[in-house]
Amino acid sequence: MSSPRFFCPFPLVANQRTELPDSLAHHAVRVLRLRHGSAITLFDGQGGCYPATLEIEGKHAWAHIGEHRAIEAELPVHTTLVQGIASGDKMDWIVEKAVEMGVSQLVPVTAQRSVIQLSGERREKRLRHWQRIAVAASEQCGRNRIMEVAPPQSLAEWLSEAQPGLLRLACHPEAHTSLASALQAHHGPLALTIGPEGGWSDEELALMQSQGLQTVHFGQRVLRTETAGIALMAAVAALKGWN
Repeated sequence: MSSPRFFCPFPLVANQRTELPDSLAHHAVRVLRLRHGSAITLFDGQGGCYPATLEIEGKHAWAHIGEHRAIEAELPVHTTLVQGIASGDKMDWIVEKAVEMGVSQLVPVTAQRSVIQLSGERREKRLRHWQRIAVAASEQCGRNRIMEVAPPQSLAEWLSEAQPGLLRLACHPEAHTSLASALQAHHGPLALTIGPEGGWSDEELALMQSQGLQTVHFGQRVLRTETAGIALMAAVAALKGWN
């Protein structure tokens, strides 16, 4: 059985004794009920991980860190999921599953048909919430790097960023090009754009077309917003032969 994994928000150094952050210590000792001397695994998001031994001293916890292990579980190319913000807990599920699928970056987009429109303090609070989900999902699935969750933005803001060599695909049920055809000759970074519950508006579709995005269809069924991006990522990985 593998040891529990924890993300440390600071650089780790092999063969040192390090005090663990209060939140990490609480989760390890109070939630998981780990005991003094338990084997754990730590990673700092810079690649690889460290076996460690948990040491409990009163309300504090320390880790005696072992040698660095150069273990990675990343996809061979940088992948971005541009997701129209979904309502309720659907976005939480999308963030979690995107991490499991190996997505490098998730960009939440406030689309014209998004049920939730974020601004100000609510926007920052929701971003921090999604970032915590990304950390927890990385701990669970074995990734030693944290998927970036970008600040929520408009589609126009994301499209305005210069991204040389990036293949940008938009899933649309009326597109004439298949996902497989669009990927056939491309081996570099990839972005998949997924609309919210109501789909992209005509204005947004026109904007994407003017910016050179390629629309692709994916099967004969219309997928829900929380399903589409994850299903597309799984299909991309299969078509490209990524493990």
